[in-house]
Amino acid sequence: MEWLTQLIWFVVLASLFMPLVQQRMLEAARLRMLQQLEKERGSRAIALIHRQESMALLGFPILRYIDIDDSEDVLRAIRMTADDMPIDIILHTPGGLVIAAEQIAMALLRHKGKVTVFIPHYAMSGGTLIALAADEICMDEDAVLGPLDPQIGEYPAVSILKAVERKSINELDDRTLILADVAQKAIAQVREFVTELLKQRLDPDTAAQVATTLTEGRWTHDYPISVERAQELGLPVTTGVPQTVHTLMALYPQPVQRRPTVQYIPLPYGGEPSRPTKPASK
Repeated sequence: MEWLTQLIWFVVLASLFMPLVQQRMLEAARLRMLQQLEKERGSRAIALIHRQESMALLGFPILRYIDIDDSEDVLRAIRMTADDMPIDIILHTPGGLVIAAEQIAMALLRHKGKVTVFIPHYAMSGGTLIALAADEICMDEDAVLGPLDPQIGEYPAVSILKAVERKSINELDDRTLILADVAQKAIAQVREFVTELLKQRLDPDTAAQVATTLTEGRWTHDYPISVERAQELGLPVTTGVPQTVHTLMALYPQPVQRRPTVQYIPLPYGGEPSRPTKPASK
């Protein structure tokens, strides 16, 4: 029976440490794919990818967004890159802190080499702000950007101002008036920053008009701005995301659910696939 006890302990320990080993192997595969993209394009490749991931040991999901740690890491990578070397950023994010996104955007704007942002799926809110600093925004045909209207807590800044406008000042409490003041400042600040970004690529009048469109609350904050709509706005959007970028995205899997919501046979049908497919896991 002693061998059985030892076997049980071995299985328990293996089940605890296997996720750590798998995570290390996954991180190594991501670095290899980044190096392959750099070799193909002669650039510095930076991945800013936020997906819901699981903690290595306990399996709890972690929601990711653009934060100060991200801005510090991206700025460090930019400082380590020669001034004339192109930079490629793979963006996949729901957004995050405005200050972090603005720091990244300003650093990219100052970089002398060409900056290309690849968006395989979506770059919303702060992700869109970063994309506007690029010389080229290369999107998958089905990828989307998002509006840049500021959010104050759980409410859109524009909606707070509209709610205040509909009431007399005697009907409003101090907290609401303070929120309205902050909302007005937030819209003005973000619009000014976006205008300055766009003036590097567009004429001043067009830049101001596009900045207003993106920040005025015309759409809900999760409104998907398609490739066609982004091109209509005058943004430097192209299509044709490299296969290497899609392969890299496949190395950032979502946590495995009890029941998969999407299933298909991972093989190309009808000749060469028009879109890259996610490789089958081994």
